[in-house]
This record gives sequence, C-alpha cells and structure tokens, in this order.
Amino acid sequence: MSSNTWTPGELSSRARPVGGRCWRIVEAQHHASTMKITDTLEEQATIEALIEETKPPIPVGCEKLDYLLMTPFRYSANNPTGTRFRRAYAALGVFYAAGRSSTAVAEIVFYRLLFFAESPGTSWPQNPGEYTAFASDLDSKRLLDLTVSPFVGDGGLYHLVDYSVGQVIADRAREADIEVLKYTSVRDPKSYPNFAILSPSAFARPEVVDRQSWKLHLDSKGARAFCELPHESLAFDRDTFTADPRMKNFVWDR
Repeated sequence: MSSNTWTPGELSSRARPVGGRCWRIVEAQHHASTMKITDTLEEQATIEALIEETKPPIPVGCEKLDYLLMTPFRYSANNPTGTRFRRAYAALGVFYAAGRSSTAVAEIVFYRLLFFAESPGTSWPQNPGEYTAFASDLDSKRLLDLTVSPFVGDGGLYHLVDYSVGQVIADRAREADIEVLKYTSVRDPKSYPNFAILSPSAFARPEVVDRQSWKLHLDSKGARAFCELPHESLAFDRDTFTADPRMKNFVWDR
C-alpha cells in the first residue's frame, strides 16, 4: 500500500510515544549582522527590537519557545516546491531535525552543495562556513514512525526530488493530531533518522539544551566538517550525493 493512501484514522492508530534528543543546524550568524552596524549593546538591542517588529506574529503555542525552536513555525514556506513534509507556501511550519548532529551536518552539506550545483559559475568560498548545531528534547505521545513497515519500502515517500507523497502524509498526519514524524535521512550516508516536528507542543522544554560549533569547508575534493567541542570531523567526497539527479554534472573544479 502506498503511503499516500493512508487515512488520518489509520495514521492515528499507529501513533506512539517519543522522547529523547534531536539536533538542528543553522548558520552561526544569530547576532553577527547587527553587531557589525552598532557600537554598543544598547544600540544592538534597539536594532534587534526594530527588526523583531517587522517579523510575522509568533504562532500560538510558540510564545515561550527559544527563538531557535520557534523560528521554523513562524515563517511560511517560500519556495515553489515546498519541502518533504511541507507544501509550497504553506503557513503551518515544520521543525526539521535529526537524531544525531552528524546527520544534521550531512543535511546542511547537501543543501550547501546544491546551491553550488545551481550556480556553476560561483567560486568556492575562501573561508570555512561557521554553523551552530543545537539540541532540543522531545516528549510527545503522538509520533508516527515512517522508518518501519509499511512505510519504509515506499519509494515515493523517500523520493530525492519529488516531495508530493510526504506532503500528503504530513497533511493527513496533522488531521490525525500527529505531532512528530520520524523518517530516514536520504542525505546521511549512514541513513540515520530525522524528525519532522509538526507541533511545538512536542518539545519537552522551551529552551535549547545543548550546542556545538561546526566549520564547513568546501572545495574541489568535496566537503569537510569540523566540530570544535566535542572534537569530531566528517568528510563527504565528490560521490556522496550523486544519487540525487540535481547533482549530475556538478562542477567541482571552479
């Protein structure tokens, strides 16, 4: 049975509890941009308050969340294809995270390389990119596990480019009051799990519980990622993501 034929009632019957830690990674520029144009902490606070006034309203249920946890729920999807579990221009947010920080790094490496795949004339950056991986704890009774039968063998759900099946599943999961989707990362070479958090109520606490600093270096040989504390390094060679058709004919020498 294809995943997109499941009804909300059938998905609801498969809900189970979930706890534990998940990781998300973002560019380490949370306050850097405003620091560059201000001279004091007071001026920076004023600028950031003005910027805050231009942002969309904080969604219901996110009022007490750290901004790193709240942000994915705050903004509408702004691309024409959407993401794996979010339709194009959808208002309802999805907090994408990974079971391991290394999986979150693999995801960000792929999307950084995808940018260069779509910009073959762009030179490699001279300096490593700086990123922050942050952890949050989950506590929900409404997880749908898409890494097990009958979902695991559904090629449509895990298609590398076409996200339509996943978007249908997410729509029906929301109707079934599912709060978290667990699924296999198609970017991580080790295929560790990811989480798509559909509701902010799935967080065990409103604050970030751990952080890691990562540096990402891209060049003609591939990508290398380094974590300062705890010390860890990851390498992604030129063949790591070749299964994705968008990486075909990638220009490595630039």
